[in-house]
Amino acid sequence: MTALLEAPPLTAEDLLRRSDDRRYELVDGKLVEKTMAATATLVASEIHGLLWNHCRSTSSGAVFLSEQGYQCFPHRPNTVRFPDVSFITRARLSPDLAEGYIRIVPDLVVEVLSPTDLARDVSRRITDYLRAGVRLLWVVDPEARLVFVYHQGRPGLILTEHDYLEGEDVLPGFRVAVREIFRPLELLQPSPPGS
Repeated sequence: MTALLEAPPLTAEDLLRRSDDRRYELVDGKLVEKTMAATATLVASEIHGLLWNHCRSTSSGAVFLSEQGYQCFPHRPNTVRFPDVSFITRARLSPDLAEGYIRIVPDLVVEVLSPTDLARDVSRRITDYLRAGVRLLWVVDPEARLVFVYHQGRPGLILTEHDYLEGEDVLPGFRVAVREIFRPLELLQPSPPGS
């Protein structure tokens, strides 16, 4: 009988050395491909732009794109997550952020759903972020045009296009109509005849 040997778990350093163009997260030492639909990319870009403009005018902190990985999950040491958008307050930024993955827990994480996202995978990401100490988490569903808002130790909240998304005590003064974050999706609608 031949025994199958399981490959040793990958590390964050292994992930940094990968050279292919595919996007992966590292979850418990295993590569998990993270794909993003065009709709999710458009909405994530819009949210990033709105947050970036707010942070630029208030000097409240730094907003990061989906290329920034976080290795801040003590309950899952061989895990690196790449949120679609993230924010760290200015008071928590440090020169240590210059190399590799950020080990500081972000204050705000935004995950924008794609049609290929599985509910169990989204639930695991939400759980990982909240267990790590993320103070505010927005899960954005472009298809349903909803935003699910999560906090530490409190029930979640569902926002529709008629509501406002706020930065609360994480990003004081940030407030935008939910319908505004879905505005880029209009670009994907067919043009009216004659235009």
